[in-house]
Parts: sequence; structure tokens; C-alpha cells
Amino acid sequence: MMVNKDTARENAKKRVKELKGYYRHIFIFIVVNGFLYLLKTGVLNSLLPETFPKESYYYDWINANILIWAVLLVVHTLILQRHKFTFFKRWEERQIQKYIEEDRNKVDKYK
Repeated sequence: MMVNKDTARENAKKRVKELKGYYRHIFIFIVVNGFLYLLKTGVLNSLLPETFPKESYYYDWINANILIWAVLLVVHTLILQRHKFTFFKRWEERQIQKYIEEDRNKVDKYK
């Protein structure tokens, strides 16, 4: 089977676009959550205005933010790598073959 060059190029462009989006997601995750973590730990206190709250309990939500965002990043990773997970496809094929064999054996039994 010959693959159309235009189709192959479009598929490749789509994969590159997905990969760029993924890398952008990782970059933003690191920058935003790195800043928030530095804010929470007090490293940035000297750079903040006097009226800015510096008590640690103001920043308790940051850990939950990082955790939720990390889970979303894992989901993004799984979606991006979806073509590499062949286990489910192979399992499905084995189950189909199993049921075909069972049906064939039932039919042969009554011949």
C-alpha cells in the first residue's frame, strides 16, 4: 500500500504541532509553578511589596495547584503517546479471535 505524500506530510505536521503544544505545556508548567513554589517558600519575599501577604498559609493552595496541573500534564503525555500503547489493540484482537473460535467450535459440534 502506497502512502500519499501529501497525507503523510499533513500527518507529520499534525504530530509536530501536538509535540510543540506539549513542550509549551511543560515549559509553562515549570515557569508558573516554579514561581509559585518560590513565592510559597519565601524566596521572593525580599522582592515583594510591603503590602503583599507573606504568611505561608496564604499559599497553601499552591501544592494542590501543582498536583492537579501535574496530573493534567500526565494526561497530556498519555494522549500524545497514544499510538505507542498497543496493548489494548492486541488484547481486543485476541478477544475477537477467541470468540470467533468459540463460535466456530459450536458450529462444528453440531455438524
